[in-house]
Amino acid sequence: MTTTVRPRVLDLFCCSGGAGRGYDLAGFEVDGCDIADRPNYPFAYHRGDALEYLAHLITTGDIERYTLVHASPPCQAGCTVTVGTNASKGWGGTHVDLVAPTRDLLDATRLPYVIEQPNGRAAIRKDLTLCGEMFGLGVLRHRNFELGRWATAKPTHPRHRGYVRGHRHGVRREGPYVAAYGKGGGKATVPEMQHAMGITWTDVREELTEAIPPAFTRWIGTAFRAARQEVFA
Repeated sequence: MTTTVRPRVLDLFCCSGGAGRGYDLAGFEVDGCDIADRPNYPFAYHRGDALEYLAHLITTGDIERYTLVHASPPCQAGCTVTVGTNASKGWGGTHVDLVAPTRDLLDATRLPYVIEQPNGRAAIRKDLTLCGEMFGLGVLRHRNFELGRWATAKPTHPRHRGYVRGHRHGVRREGPYVAAYGKGGGKATVPEMQHAMGITWTDVREELTEAIPPAFTRWIGTAFRAARQEVFA
C-alpha cells in the first residue's frame, strides 16, 4: 500500500487564516506565523516575527519540510488606503514596507513562493490578480500575487456586476458586493463579511477586514499542484 503525504505550506504574516484555509482546501498541510496572538487561526501556529522565523527555518534547515511558502507582508506605503486621494487626508506618511526583505528571504529558501498584496503601488510583480467575482463571492477584494520559482496562467477577470454597497466619495450606492473594511458608511456587518468571504472560524472584525477569501488561495494551491504535476493525498 502506497502512503502519500500532503504538501506543506508555510503561511507567513498569516493573520486569522484566510489564506491558510484556502491552501487547506487545496490539499495542503498548513503552518502559520504572525507577530500577533491569533487564537482563531485554525492550523498549527507560531507566534513571532515572520521574517525572523523564516530566517531561523532557513538556518536550521527546517524550511526543507515545506513545499511552498505564502507571505502577505505589510506594505502600508503602497496600499490603496495610503495613496491617491487618501494621501491628502494625512494617510500617506511613513509606513512599514516589508515586501523587499520578505522576497530576499523567500529567494534564500530556494522554494516556490507566493507574495500577496492588496491593490495599490506595492512593488511586486502582478503575476496574478484575483477578484471575488471570479469565485461568485459577495466581495471584490482585489489582490495581486507575485509567484516565485513557479508560474501559472492568469485567469480571466470577469466584468463586475455592479457597485460595492455603501458610501464612497459622498455618494451612496447599492450593489451586489459588500465593503469588508472599516466601519460606518454602509460597510458590511461581521455576519455579512463572514458570508461574503466564506470565513466562519472568526468573528473578529479586524481579522475579517484583513483577510483574503479562502477561494483565492484554494485556486492558487490547486494551480501550483497542477503546475508541478505532483500527486498528493
